Amino acid sequence: MWLTEEQLALQDTVARLLAKEPDDLWPKLCEIGAPSLAIPEQYGGSGATLTELQIVLEQLGRTLAPTPLLATAIAAEAVLATGNTQACERLLSEIAAGRLAVWCPEGEKYVLDADHAEILLVGKGGVLYEMRPGQARIDRVNTMDESRRLTTVVVDEPANPIGPYDEARVRNFALSALAAEQAGTAARCLEMTVEYARQRVQFGRPIGSFQAVKHRLADMHVLVETARSAAYDTEHPVEAKVFCSEALQQVAAEMVQLHGGIAITWEHDAQRYFKRAHGAAFLFGHPAEHLRAYQVRG
Repeated sequence: MWLTEEQLALQDTVARLLAKEPDDLWPKLCEIGAPSLAIPEQYGGSGATLTELQIVLEQLGRTLAPTPLLATAIAAEAVLATGNTQACERLLSEIAAGRLAVWCPEGEKYVLDADHAEILLVGKGGVLYEMRPGQARIDRVNTMDESRRLTTVVVDEPANPIGPYDEARVRNFALSALAAEQAGTAARCLEMTVEYARQRVQFGRPIGSFQAVKHRLADMHVLVETARSAAYDTEHPVEAKVFCSEALQQVAAEMVQLHGGIAITWEHDAQRYFKRAHGAAFLFGHPAEHLRAYQVRG
């Protein structure tokens, strides 16, 4: 896909930030306005689009950066999906400034980053409620992917309704946002594998010079580029999530195979990317669930 000069500048800014200051990222992301990207200017945001948010998430996916940006951006979209102007004016300016909010959709088993949230946006019966963490039972979940914070949230009686909201709109937004993150993770898996193939020597030659390895790297490249194109196709969020989930899992598996035994050790990052690939596939619906839904509708 083609990015504008402004979008390329945003991409470069985030990449430089991640390379220079990888720790305690949230305050730094707030300084460059990341939480405000997909929030309209009238509500205190920067008035950018989902695409700009995806650009940031793609870069975060490359480093498995443990930030609440994905959760917070989805929460902001949930508020927008109510159409409640007063609630948007009050809540979105706070979210744009970096206040942590999360969306707790009805029927979702795990919720992103709820243990650190200041605002819980609880969906039930097609209505969105604004609640505080003290009004719910929140427990951290031990996950295979240590870079992803997942929680369970139990609300007995939701309170403080904001109003009816378009849950499908929020889910589609979440799928597109997550797909971009997955595309970034897949791209980094490919880069790591190419670097290793250039350095690892067998029979007096770098393994990347062997025809069989070249073919596998080429297949990984096609998957990564196609995943990126799919992720930025926001008109088809379900298809994007399905493809990016499966592409990332395939690329991560190839990365482990081509790195050999070192890839399954704790000392190498390959195992972290492999875990992210499989964990992310389950967020907002596993590919198999989305495909079954298509079959039912068909």
